[in-house]
Amino acid sequence: MATKTTEPRARKGPKHAPRRKGRRRGRSFLRRHGWALLGVPLGVGLLAVAGLLLVYLRLDLPETPPPIQTTYLYDRHGRLITTLHASIDRTLIPFSQMPEHLREAVIAVEDEDFYSHPGFDPLGILRAAWTDLVRGEVVQGGSTITQQLVKNVYAGTYVDDPVYGRVYRVPERTVGQKIREVLLAVKVEQTFTKDEILARYLNTVYFGHGAYGVQAAARTYFGKDARDLTLLESATLAGLIASPGRYDPFVDPEAARERRNLVLARMVAEGYLDPARAARLEVKPVRTAPEPVAIDAPGASDYFVDYVRRLLVRRYGEAEVYGGGLRVTTTLDMGWQRVAERVVREHLGEPGDPAAALVAIEPRTGAIRAMVGGLNFSRSEVNLAVAGLPGFAGTGRQAGSAFKTFTLVAALEKGYSLNSVWYGPSSIRIDDPRCSTGGEPWEVGNADPGEAGSFTLASAVAHSVNTVFAQLVAEVGPEAVVDVAHRMGIRSPLEPVCSITLGSGSVAPLEMAEAYATLASRGIRHRATPFEEVLAPDGDVRLRLRPRGTRAISANDAALATYALRGVIEFGTGTAADIGRPAAGKTGTTQNYADAWFCGYVPQLAACVWVGYPEGQRPLLDVQGFPRVYGGTIPAMIWHDFMAEVTAGMPVRDFPEPSFEGYTEGPSTPPPPSPGPSPSPSPTPTPTGTPKPSPTATPSPLPTGTPPVPTPTGEPSPARPGRR
Repeated sequence: MATKTTEPRARKGPKHAPRRKGRRRGRSFLRRHGWALLGVPLGVGLLAVAGLLLVYLRLDLPETPPPIQTTYLYDRHGRLITTLHASIDRTLIPFSQMPEHLREAVIAVEDEDFYSHPGFDPLGILRAAWTDLVRGEVVQGGSTITQQLVKNVYAGTYVDDPVYGRVYRVPERTVGQKIREVLLAVKVEQTFTKDEILARYLNTVYFGHGAYGVQAAARTYFGKDARDLTLLESATLAGLIASPGRYDPFVDPEAARERRNLVLARMVAEGYLDPARAARLEVKPVRTAPEPVAIDAPGASDYFVDYVRRLLVRRYGEAEVYGGGLRVTTTLDMGWQRVAERVVREHLGEPGDPAAALVAIEPRTGAIRAMVGGLNFSRSEVNLAVAGLPGFAGTGRQAGSAFKTFTLVAALEKGYSLNSVWYGPSSIRIDDPRCSTGGEPWEVGNADPGEAGSFTLASAVAHSVNTVFAQLVAEVGPEAVVDVAHRMGIRSPLEPVCSITLGSGSVAPLEMAEAYATLASRGIRHRATPFEEVLAPDGDVRLRLRPRGTRAISANDAALATYALRGVIEFGTGTAADIGRPAAGKTGTTQNYADAWFCGYVPQLAACVWVGYPEGQRPLLDVQGFPRVYGGTIPAMIWHDFMAEVTAGMPVRDFPEPSFEGYTEGPSTPPPPSPGPSPSPSPTPTPTGTPKPSPTATPSPLPTGTPPVPTPTGEPSPARPGRR
């Protein structure tokens, strides 16, 4: 039997021996080189951390310019008129004016761990991304509130814009930028308290419709201040932060409601809100203002607002006005402003009616209390109350006989008495080089060619006799008239020609009101101003009204002029302006009835009314039942209705008593021979309501043999036909 040969087991040894040797070599390699291999990533990580630490230590919060803020305009009583802002509407408010439920709503939906994290939350970012993916909508932001503040304020760059000044530009979203934002967030957390961070965030975050910050958002969506927000309103605003366009309650109220309810649910989850109350609130609809509140849209005081805006820009620049957060208290009285606009519309509210302007000024301060520059700002932005003044569109209008007041004052300054007698023919030719036109004598006629007679200067004022004032300007000189007008408040350039006495120069209602206010303030001129006070956001006073008048004419000349101008209202061309209390004024009508004026005053208030077509040189014919519009018709009626209402609560005050001593009788101009019979005598009227001075000072009766004072010649004293 053959013997079986078997391989010895030792032969398997070499087969496995190399593996055992290799393992020994591998373990030996790891023992020798493992720490080196592990140290490479560890070293890189340590270097990265060291680099970030170095960057952090060298990183300072960037200096930022003052945030763009909305400018607010208030009336004299502190009532909001409008706001002025560019593309950014923002008003900074303190933390104390942010309701607690608003803060809780924002924290619940934007950053539930706000009060515990160090400025960033990696787990929160991952959790938010997962939640958004599952829900299919933006539920939570990936950044903390601190990081969002950094992105909105510190991480971007500021560039110079020619209109808006320093404008913030958000940087591109890169990994490096994200890391920088995290480091800045940590720096912010170490610089400010949590409440300060939250306040800064709520003052800068965007809510849509140009509203930045909770105050602007509260006004935009709910027409109220942030401190007055309800819980539901706060939840609605908190829901807008993630996507203002998507959850806009004006565009999609249902989407806004669902988003608001999600905020309520988050508040319940965070323990800020009772579940039962949340359930009751969820069924309620989203209630907002009727439309986005654009306070600066044309409104009741649109022409005044435009006037103020232009003056502010001229003084402080556009960047300051539209982004400096100024608090401007104006001189406007909104109650009086509404009266002024209503009265103008009552008299000139029909299609095709002419336009009107009204300016009311407080004589003792120059404060503009009302300004109507037109009837429809959206149709025409030309403010007829200031048209033609520097910086304002349009042209001035001729003042007609309302300018005779300055000739009257010039004559008083020359020593002429109100009792001086002047013959006023129906027409007159004045051959004076200063008055000639093209080398020809100056021809002037009265409004009614059939009337003529002798007049005291006082009665010539009351009846607006053109031919008397043509002689008077030749006596005193047109240069003197221009000088008086400029001293009393007229700013427009005026030619020193004789026709200036009949209002040939172009002026604006604002400057005419200022000039008549000078008479009301006993000869002291206060420059018309729309500003009571201008404050910076921090309360620093930028401008404050401190009335400092300048003596324009003597107090007695002002009193004498007022004495004569009272006759205009009491028995002259302006009887339609009689408001039953001491008042003085003057009518004005230009050639071809293109412009009609009434300017007048009581001791506490002066107002001037202009009526005409904006295009100019279009006669005022067949308007509101009047075949022709004189200053004593519609302008005087508007003045009457406005002044009667706004002065109703004022004490009735009389004007100061003038002294008639020291004034000469002046040249008594005899009438030319007349073949016709003289009209029957009638006494010269005297303004009522003022105690008569002593007999030696009172204007004396007309000399024997001179024709008596006739009824109006310069401008008819109309009845009030067709008044509505």
